[in-house]
Amino acid sequence: MHTEHYELQLAEKVERLKNMMAPYAAPEPEVFESPESHYRMRAEFRLWHEGDDLFHIMFDKKTKERIRIDQFPVASQLINNIMIEILPLIKQSELLRHKLFQIDYLSTLSNKLIVSLLYHKKLGEEWAEEAKQLKATLVTKGFDLQLIGRASKTKIMFDNDFVDEVLPINGRDMIYRQVENSFTQPNAHVNIKMLEWAIAATQGATGDLLELYCGNGNFSLALAQNFNHVLATEIAKPSVAAAQYNISANKIDNVQIIRMSAEDFTQAMRGIREFRRLEGINLADYQCNTIFVDPPRSGLDDKTVQLVQAYDNILYISCNPETLCDNLSVLNETHKVEKLALFDQFPYTHHMESGVLLTRR
Repeated sequence: MHTEHYELQLAEKVERLKNMMAPYAAPEPEVFESPESHYRMRAEFRLWHEGDDLFHIMFDKKTKERIRIDQFPVASQLINNIMIEILPLIKQSELLRHKLFQIDYLSTLSNKLIVSLLYHKKLGEEWAEEAKQLKATLVTKGFDLQLIGRASKTKIMFDNDFVDEVLPINGRDMIYRQVENSFTQPNAHVNIKMLEWAIAATQGATGDLLELYCGNGNFSLALAQNFNHVLATEIAKPSVAAAQYNISANKIDNVQIIRMSAEDFTQAMRGIREFRRLEGINLADYQCNTIFVDPPRSGLDDKTVQLVQAYDNILYISCNPETLCDNLSVLNETHKVEKLALFDQFPYTHHMESGVLLTRR
């Protein structure tokens, strides 16, 4: 990674986004930079056993060549610190190192960690005792961490399988529970900028907000201040539970989370089907003038595109500008692009995160 090339790679992304958005008469993008190193809060490494040695590896995507990783400037400093400390301790225990094939790291700006050890073997009580000692030793070295062991159909954890992140959003600290093996924004510094941009973009909004794909409530909670009520959907159980915790922890009283897929919710909104999960919730009570979507890389399906067109304002965060443009080719018939932003979530890669605010023509 050559940090001296950061501005050049960012400029290329800005130019590419501007060209892609030109058919939609988009304004000049607001550009939000990433730290040039130690920006990624998650990292996964395979483990390579070579005699008595044990080390992290990654594979070159083109050549499939194995690359030894002792330090990883892309990852947070906290991940780099524990990478140095954990392997010598694991190497001392035949039980911990035997058939260990991967380590997943999740770190936070609040200096907490989840470390998941993945095995090709059954994990029993003896392994658990050794793992407890490993965790205790790492705690004495100053790490605030949760340690988890995973094998086929097995998950062993000590204490919790989550950590609580604290993000400063416009001067207010907001708590976000992050669950092991669930989606979280990979670049916390840029995530803060995305949340602050979304808040500014919807300043002065009226009525309620509908959000699809809300995850752990990352955007729902930050945007709640701009709306009377927020109605949000998410399908993954761990993310819904984390979102409910985050609502309580941040003392927010105007957000309702529903565990449904965007596709099912679209059918409910159109009156095509009724769902038990909506018992006690009258969708007609919500006056949603604004809809927020942060879909997967595949973008919005055709029916959801039709659904979002029913709203005066559409706030769309995209991790794939190609599918965003596919959706805009339809949305542009009824809405115009008022605001455009580029968030450099993934420095030194082809990938980029973007945001648009659309208003009805």
